[in-house]
Amino acid sequence: RQLFGPMTVEENLELGAYSRRGKGCSAVSERLARVFALFPRLAERLGQQAGTLSGGEQQMLAVGRALMAEPRLLLLDEPSMGLAPLVVRDIFTSLRRLNEEGLTMVLVEQDARIALSLAHRGLVMERGRIVLEDTAEALLDNPEVRAIYFGRRSAGYRRGMEKT
Repeated sequence: RQLFGPMTVEENLELGAYSRRGKGCSAVSERLARVFALFPRLAERLGQQAGTLSGGEQQMLAVGRALMAEPRLLLLDEPSMGLAPLVVRDIFTSLRRLNEEGLTMVLVEQDARIALSLAHRGLVMERGRIVLEDTAEALLDNPEVRAIYFGRRSAGYRRGMEKT
């Protein structure tokens, strides 16, 4: 998550706005308000050191800090990893909202079901190679994807591959 642990939530968020520093304090305040609307827990912990936050709160802070830079593209690497299901739900609810507002995202995620619930398009990679690309809806309906990633058949037993 690459947070600055000894720094506060507020300081970490302000660092995210650093690349946009020429826009003035009111723009930073507006971006902070947007982050707090997406992740209300961060507003409650504004003065708390980032290193003392829970894993889910740290993930929210990492996403919030990225949003402070007003990106046109948000890269997310395993945002659900190691988090409780309720926290994952909260984070993906916020990501869905950002997506609906038009923010483009590239998401790498181990939980295929939640990733495809957010995605417009998806890629399936196996051993570093793209083996399938389609719309999220088509991937969710694909029998092989369903079997491999949603437990209908043991993972590692794929067409054309030996059992691993």
